[in-house]
Amino acid sequence: MTLLPGQTASAALHPVTAAARARELPPRLAFLDRDHSLIAFNERVLDLARRAEVPLLERLRFLCIVSSNLDEFFEVRARAGDAGADEGLERLAAAVHRLVRNQYAVYNDELMPALRRRGIAIVSHSERTPAQRRWVQDYFAREVRPLLVPVGLDPAHPFPQVANKSLNFIVRLDGRDAFGRENEVAIVKVPRVLARVIRMPPRVSGGKALFVLLSSVIRASLGTLFPGRRIVEFSQFRVTRHSDLAVDEDEVRDLRSALRIGLRHRHYGEAVRLEVSAGCSEPLAAFLLEQFGLSPAALYRVHGPVNLVRLQGLLAMVDAPRLVFPPYRPPPAAAGGPWFERLRRGDVLLHLPFERFDAVTGFLREAVDDPQVLAIRLTIYRAGSDPVMLDLLREAVSRGKEVTAVVELKARFDEEANIDWTEKLESVGAQVVYGVVGLKTHAKMLLVTRREGRALRRYAHLSTGNYNPATAKQYTDIGYFTADAQLTRDVEHLFVHLASQSRLPRLARAWVAPFQLQRRLIDKVDEVADAARSGRPARIVLKMNALTDEPLMLALVRASQAGAKIDLVVRGACMLPAQVPGVTGNVRVRSVVGRFLEHTRIFYFRRGDEEDVFLSSADWMNRNMLRRVELAWPVADPLLRRRIVDECLVPYLQDRLDAWDMRPDGTYVRVDAHAKHKGPGAQAALMALHGDVAPKKRLRPA
Repeated sequence: MTLLPGQTASAALHPVTAAARARELPPRLAFLDRDHSLIAFNERVLDLARRAEVPLLERLRFLCIVSSNLDEFFEVRARAGDAGADEGLERLAAAVHRLVRNQYAVYNDELMPALRRRGIAIVSHSERTPAQRRWVQDYFAREVRPLLVPVGLDPAHPFPQVANKSLNFIVRLDGRDAFGRENEVAIVKVPRVLARVIRMPPRVSGGKALFVLLSSVIRASLGTLFPGRRIVEFSQFRVTRHSDLAVDEDEVRDLRSALRIGLRHRHYGEAVRLEVSAGCSEPLAAFLLEQFGLSPAALYRVHGPVNLVRLQGLLAMVDAPRLVFPPYRPPPAAAGGPWFERLRRGDVLLHLPFERFDAVTGFLREAVDDPQVLAIRLTIYRAGSDPVMLDLLREAVSRGKEVTAVVELKARFDEEANIDWTEKLESVGAQVVYGVVGLKTHAKMLLVTRREGRALRRYAHLSTGNYNPATAKQYTDIGYFTADAQLTRDVEHLFVHLASQSRLPRLARAWVAPFQLQRRLIDKVDEVADAARSGRPARIVLKMNALTDEPLMLALVRASQAGAKIDLVVRGACMLPAQVPGVTGNVRVRSVVGRFLEHTRIFYFRRGDEEDVFLSSADWMNRNMLRRVELAWPVADPLLRRRIVDECLVPYLQDRLDAWDMRPDGTYVRVDAHAKHKGPGAQAALMALHGDVAPKKRLRPA
């Protein structure tokens, strides 16, 4: 294969169609900025930390989620550079600074006072009683001091390597060191093994849930680290580094070993953000910026802990059922008999987290136990650390079944866990492959091959989410069980393609990226546009995590201009502006942010009397369409199609509690934010529908 100058292998194999590339933006349409859209999403998450109707500890959890999301934003998308040289970067930096200021205002002015009123408090040094101060000193001497090694800076002791997102102190000292030198600056690195939030024992807490932060514990005894010197000033600081692993797969012989090496250096990548205490002096802040090669725009002064993510430790130490969401426990699955018998009768739908993920592990368990099952194949993207799925696959190998696992080693921030999976599976004899060079395998598939008489029959589970029992309790996703001969044959072809990298044959029902998924979706949108032009009913409803792919957005613009009614339920980044007269006047964009993370990908198309519903692993992003292996499949059963519409689309279009609607300028306004009687949100209605945890509200059909 001959590559054009600057063209990657994946782009040459799977180019965007010439027609899509040639299309230009219509007049009056400018796509929105993706990074600003991501920051706007985090503003919506922060709103949950403000809402009085959200339980107090859950509000703190959402505050921590914003910090975690911002960490990933900087680790993956930000670059240091000269931020002041680009007006767009200046606006983005201003938006992030504003979000951080609002976040710490919620922390200091709303959440901490409200927690204190309920007997839960983080006690600062100035507030501590003499007994509490003695306890903190003892804790420092016993648990913390032995692990701290302050480094005084001089030509023989240069600025130390500071790990990504670690807690550190910078100290300016008066006087001379033991050798009579006036080295002013010292750095204290705080080991990650130390707990960041410590609960005071009952003997000094007075029966309340009182906590101290590790940074405050160190601050109170900081002077003891420098005997004979006086601390003039100090500040805690935290640096965020670019952490997206870049491995040239064409140049490495062993991807797993290359990633292991990369993981060792991830904590010391290019610095992109510096957080310091609000009171950090200008000279100390300037010194740190110089050390990390950052511009002033990368400096964030925070009124509180430099790492709010670590406050999640407090949540685990407080037993206050009234301050968290009522537990939601999906009801046990209705008895339907053995899985293989059920699927011979028809497809089965699983709606997570409103139904139990146990159905997936039960399906796999049945396959492992069944002597007629010959082979099990599975894709692993973010399986997490839960051993259930791994143990079942290892047991299948021990029972003589052929087990093939396609493990995506480059799943961001899950690389190490996935490498561990590969090694544990290979150690028992499973076949492990890593997919296709240059592409991430993001499709979620489990295929079981069973001998039935003289024939082999396939059964599959396809999903919009991951094979991760932990996130299955927190993310909304759809699992789809099927024995459809054509669809399961397509899945088998895709597994063979991923393992052998042989040419993928023509598929009967599934659409696969990066081959034809983008083109087929554009064709489907254009069919709806044609129906609208001919005066027939024309409707598109899409639910996904992100919408940023330009050819797909242009197709939606054409359909809107043709008169099709389009609803987009996009949780995060959406670059297509809604309700722009003459361009996207028929497009509504909505984001739903609630207790669970919205994660389903559902594509509904209606043209005249015909309707199609597709489920998919893919968001409508360029990377999903052209740089990942993704899967989309149609829902053939009309009853299951209706259920998907009624449960996964209609409630979100009707939501008046957790929904935000986009304005033409790309900003979002919360739906009925000030209304007294909003009714249950989509997620609450679905919990009531499945689990009877709240008053039921009938979900109106589409």
